[in-house]
Amino acid sequence: MSDIINILPDSVANQIAAGEVVDRPASAVKELLENAMDAGATSIQLIVKDAGRSLIQVIDNGCGMSDSDARLCFERHATSKIHKADDLFAIRSMGFRGEALASIAAVAQVEMKTRQYDNELGTMVVIEASDVKEQSPCTCPVGTSIAVKNLFFNIPARRNFLKKDSIELSHIEEIFKRIALVNYKTDFTFHHNGKLLYDLRASNFAQRIAAIFGSHFKERLYPIEEKTEPVSLFGYVGKAEYAKRARGEQYIFVNGRYIKHPFLSAAIEKAYTELIPERSYPSYFVMLEVDPMKLDVNIHPTKTEVRFVDESIIFAILRAATKKALGQFSLATQLEFNPATDLDFTPAPPGYTPEVPKVDLDPTYNPFSSTGHSTTIRDSHTSHTSPGYGSERNHMDVRGSQVPLSAYENFFGENDSCQPESNKMSEASHELRTSESIQFASRYIITTLKSGLVIIDQQRAHERIIYERLMDRRMSHHAAPQQLMFPVNCRFNAADSELLKELTPTLSELGFILSPLGQNTFVVTATPPEIKEGAIQELLEKTIADYKGSMVQKFSDRDQSVCLSMARNIATRQGSVLKAEEMQQLIADLFSCQAPNISPSGKPTMFIMGEHDIADKLNS
Repeated sequence: MSDIINILPDSVANQIAAGEVVDRPASAVKELLENAMDAGATSIQLIVKDAGRSLIQVIDNGCGMSDSDARLCFERHATSKIHKADDLFAIRSMGFRGEALASIAAVAQVEMKTRQYDNELGTMVVIEASDVKEQSPCTCPVGTSIAVKNLFFNIPARRNFLKKDSIELSHIEEIFKRIALVNYKTDFTFHHNGKLLYDLRASNFAQRIAAIFGSHFKERLYPIEEKTEPVSLFGYVGKAEYAKRARGEQYIFVNGRYIKHPFLSAAIEKAYTELIPERSYPSYFVMLEVDPMKLDVNIHPTKTEVRFVDESIIFAILRAATKKALGQFSLATQLEFNPATDLDFTPAPPGYTPEVPKVDLDPTYNPFSSTGHSTTIRDSHTSHTSPGYGSERNHMDVRGSQVPLSAYENFFGENDSCQPESNKMSEASHELRTSESIQFASRYIITTLKSGLVIIDQQRAHERIIYERLMDRRMSHHAAPQQLMFPVNCRFNAADSELLKELTPTLSELGFILSPLGQNTFVVTATPPEIKEGAIQELLEKTIADYKGSMVQKFSDRDQSVCLSMARNIATRQGSVLKAEEMQQLIADLFSCQAPNISPSGKPTMFIMGEHDIADKLNS
């Protein structure tokens, strides 16, 4: 019988390794940026085209490589970081496996130029699918420039599995932020399709956070610092009131390396117990320094997972330090990011003319006439103006007390079905107006109908009301925006700015009037009438975050997901105390919805307990 075991060719072995190390353009970006940092670079440029499909180029001013090293670095397990097994337990560099460049070269066309400071000429190496096409002297600045072209050109199946450009770009940007955050003393620039997305100058950690996520973060963070024998840590944790429903700005670094560690993340989040709502998540940027001998980073090809010897001790220290920061700085006015900057002002681009605010008034309105017309500048097409739901909502546009018959059909007994429609409608409306409502636990509204006792979840009910209004506006193309007295400037990071541009048509249909102002800043001149002026930036941030989450769903509807996100973020929260008229208005608006029984998220808005149900409970 013939032998059946073969030694794989290097080209095949490299492609298998590439599957572990390089699964999308962001993976290649990570490896190249980490190599640049290990080379001692103080300035790094990242240039990307077509979200990494066509080009990924990293240019650094690091130490460069000699002629022989320039060729040898593309071999598997070729590294300058370790020489013996013991070195694995004293790793301080980012890369050390020696697989990154070999894996990238196996699935792309690579061109590298590199020069050391004491050489007059550099070296150019051209490799295609692990095959060296050229190596020759060249003129180039000190450092290394490596260009990865046509990623996965020789593996069409993997290239076809890449997501659309906006998703792949968001992954690249996330890798860029992780590396730029921890290496805040290094200059970084990031270009995509010829457009500058980030231009980061060397600074301190706090200034780097503000440069990446926006200057408004200076009002959202508390400093955290602790020095102990097992671990030294410093950084910033978010204020409880800025916790989000989705995990967003959460970064933990160990010895300069970004890591994913659920146990340490839980340590920080447990410090927020009873400070933030359930299933809400705080922001944090924390750096840990641990003895490399008590740390194992060699457990995953991407090096984002680590093991600690003193894991439980580090957990306790991190949680205690977070609780200390939340308590110590809770009365601080703000965190000083850049004392030298007095104003954060983004000038308008040349030729920009802000839109003149318009106010619609009803000249026939008479406040002393009981039959006079009513109007509101927040929604000129609305025939009835209601009080808001709770302290967070004012001037809500509603459909009045005209409740369609279909909304009540399930709430009346069979004996009522023979009544004329006009009588039934009149009786139903009268029942809502005359029934008293009470609020329980600042969360539920309890009222009565003929069918029994109705318990309404005020937040879910309000979500249903807002969601249907937004969807109606989008379908009818009647946005009725609320003109702001003063335009509001909202600033986002580069990737979120691109997503906001993508969402602008949908937001316009809902009542937003916004336009780019340059430098990832947008000016908002009008909003839907439900939105408070001071909450515009936060609402748009949450909408973008929710949209990112919906992008991973293959058949998600963009417009529907935006309406759903806004309904969740605008709705009256649990814990809001409502007045009697506010409860009555919410009930009337809920029963005027097409689907009053269920929230946009698919959860019930109400529970009905009939007379027989109550009797059964009491007699059981």
